[in-house]
Parts: sequence; structure tokens; C-alpha cells
Amino acid sequence: NGARTGLTGFVAGLSRSVAKHNVTINNLLPGLFVTDTMTSRISAGAKMMGKTYEEIEAERLKPIAAGRFGSIEEFGMAAAFLCGANSGYIVGQNFLIDGGGYPGTM
Repeated sequence: NGARTGLTGFVAGLSRSVAKHNVTINNLLPGLFVTDTMTSRISAGAKMMGKTYEEIEAERLKPIAAGRFGSIEEFGMAAAFLCGANSGYIVGQNFLIDGGGYPGTM
């Protein structure tokens, strides 16, 4: 969407101007992760469409190459990595964390 495109462009430009001060800025672009909000939405959708939770969940999983939703721990580990000393040379990047759900290349 337009907001995500604008944000990624802004971060790319800003990150390159502050990197010389040992400041790194990157984006985490999450796909579907198991959260209370996600499970509530699947439940509501199942009820609205007269389907089971499992049927809606299976539909949502179809485009995800990993065949599952991400865990909040996996998201946290990705964020922790980008905040750690070992990622100091990563500048202005977009980390797509979606289990292979995005069908294109970046």
C-alpha cells in the first residue's frame, strides 16, 4: 500500500544520512503472525462466513510458503538481531518476515 511504500522510502533516505554516526535504521515488514488480534479476526471471519476456524486458517495459510504463521518470538528475534552489534553494517534495508508469503522479489 501507499503508506508502506512511503515509509520504506523515507527510512532508506534517512538511514543513509545518519549511518556515518553509527545509527542504523531498517524496516521490519511482517506478514501474518500469531497474535490475539489475528486469532480474533479469524474467529470472527469464520463465524460471519459460517465456516470453522480451521477452514479460515487454512485459507489464510495457502499463500505462505512456510505453511504456517510466524510466532511473536520469531518477530522478536529478528528485531533483536537488527538492534544488536552484529547488524551494524545493515543500513536502510527492508526485512520481509512473512514465511515466503510475498510472491515477488524486492
